[in-house]
Parts: sequence; C-alpha cells; structure tokens
Amino acid sequence: MNSEQIIEYLTSIADSSRLKNMGKYGINTTNAIGVSVTELRNFSRIIGKNHDLALTLWKIDIHESRMLATLIDIPGKVTEKQMEEWVLDFNSWDLCDQCCNNLFGKTEFAQKKIKEWSRRQEEFVKRAAFSLIAVIAVHDKKALNESFEEYFSIIIRESTDHRQYVKKAVNWALRNIGKRNLVLNKKAIETAEEMLKKKNKNSLWIAKDAIRELSSKKIKERLQKKTQ
Repeated sequence: MNSEQIIEYLTSIADSSRLKNMGKYGINTTNAIGVSVTELRNFSRIIGKNHDLALTLWKIDIHESRMLATLIDIPGKVTEKQMEEWVLDFNSWDLCDQCCNNLFGKTEFAQKKIKEWSRRQEEFVKRAAFSLIAVIAVHDKKALNESFEEYFSIIIRESTDHRQYVKKAVNWALRNIGKRNLVLNKKAIETAEEMLKKKNKNSLWIAKDAIRELSSKKIKERLQKKTQ
C-alpha cells in the first residue's frame, strides 16, 4: 500500500463532523479531516511497520497522515535528525503526545531529547520533553528510580512556564513519575512541595494538582499492592 492509497482511504472514512468536537478539546483541526485515533490504530495494523512510508506520510500536511506515521514507523530506524525535524512540525497537543507515546519514547534518543527539548522555547517542543517523561514513566517497566529522579530538577525549573500545553505536560510528567512506586511517589510529592515555595501561580497549580492525586488514598493503596 502506498501513500496515495492510504490518503485515499483516510479521506473515504473521514467524518468532518468530528472536527468541532476535536476543537473543543483544544486539538488544532486546521489540517485535520476527521479520522479517529481508534480508526488510525486499526488501519496501522493492516499497513504494518514501514519506516520509509512513515517518512512519506509525515511530509503530507494532514493531521491524520502524521498521526498514522507515528504508528507505523520503526523506533530503531528513527534518527536524531528525524526527531528534530518532526518535533518542529508539532502544532497540536495530541500530535505531540501521540508521537511521543507511539514512537519517540521508544527510541534510543528519548532521554537525550528530554534534557535538550526541556530547555527549548517552542511550546510543543518543550511539551514533547515532558510528554516523553510521562509516557516513559508508564511504559518503561525496567527503568530504575534514579533515571526519573534526575527529572525532578527539570520539572521544578520549567514549572513556571505559563503556557497551557507546557504546564499541563509538566504536571502530567510529575504525576506519572509519582505513580510508578512508593519511593518515587514520596519524592514526587516532595518535589511538588518544593515547587510551592516558588510562589509562582503556574508552579502552584502544578504542585497542588500533583499533591492532590499522588497523596490520594486510591494511589497509595495501588502502590502499596505493587510492593506486596
């Protein structure tokens, strides 16, 4: 299946009535046609993994074409150059997060990009850094606590960023680290408490929201069961 056939299929199943609802959730629908993530995931399984096809689909400036590219690409074939090019094309939080979850978080460059992108000023590039932390915290079951502890200082440093899609990702990253185990839960809460001292409204929002969830009975009981 080539890119022309894929776009033809996506167009055939697209439902433009979905765009309004997507917009309500803050998704940039400028170049979207209205294909659901579920449909894209199902279609990606039919296509199979294909790095070259993914590169071609990304070049097509259609939201769903790029989402599909993140699903069929092969992490082991992704280069730093590709990551730097694609991250600059992020124009919506969902494309950013799907790419980090489906692809970038599985590459050998993920840790490096977290450190680099967290210092960048572009909103979705910086969001990508924290989205990577969040997805790795969930999916990398073998990662040691130490690999996440080094991110606490980055989280504190960037917690003052007022932009919606950055501060929500910083919060997401902190909460996901704190939900890995009891040790990281304690340290994540301590990090949030340190953020409270900044007296910055964005840091305060991130910290209070994280403390609320990470201190909850539900999370504590779930983490306690993991240690048994």
